[in-house]
Amino acid sequence: MKRIGEMKPRLDEQTVALRAAREFFDGAVVNLGYGMPGLCANLIPEGRTVYFQSENGVLGYGSLAADKDQDYELINASDQPVTPLPGMSFFDSAAAFDMIRGGHVDITVLGAYQVSQNGDLANWGRPGRPATGMGGGMDLAAGVKRVIITMLHTTKEGAPRLVKECTYPLTAQRCVSLIITDLAVIEVTVKGLVLKETAPGWTVWEIQNLTEANLIPAAGIKEIEL
Repeated sequence: MKRIGEMKPRLDEQTVALRAAREFFDGAVVNLGYGMPGLCANLIPEGRTVYFQSENGVLGYGSLAADKDQDYELINASDQPVTPLPGMSFFDSAAAFDMIRGGHVDITVLGAYQVSQNGDLANWGRPGRPATGMGGGMDLAAGVKRVIITMLHTTKEGAPRLVKECTYPLTAQRCVSLIITDLAVIEVTVKGLVLKETAPGWTVWEIQNLTEANLIPAAGIKEIEL
């Protein structure tokens, strides 16, 4: 049986990534994870400078490359061809991780399988599906100043991804700052998960119905603005 609200339209991945890109301040050093987070590179507001950093040793690349411009000698850590920008620099992976572990990256945008009400993150392995490894996720979650999660609010089967406690292998504890899903924008606070923005046409009650963790409606809650 479908839960209340499940048949309503949700935000697409481009819109979720666009909302995440609004969080990048001018001059920010930003690391983008695999999948939906990578779309943020194409959606930087005009006039704003963002320096994208990648674990494979690139700083200052531009948007994802169009098909006709793809050069697999210039990729991000997700093996996606990217565009060059003036001043872009290259270095080895060890230096890239020194930047991350040394606290020199301002924001990382990551995907997730689960996020708990305490901000715990599980994004590298699921029961029954062998994982190839956690990649740089643990370093990013522990070393970057602000962790933003972009993800679908529920699984394909309708199970909540925002949970009271993660049941999947943890990437890091209490590391997430902001969660942007296809239904909501949620801030992780010491009091719990604060629901700040909702997808158009969705009510707080409908979103809570698809969320295991308790949501705290913010004062002045509003629809997502882009």
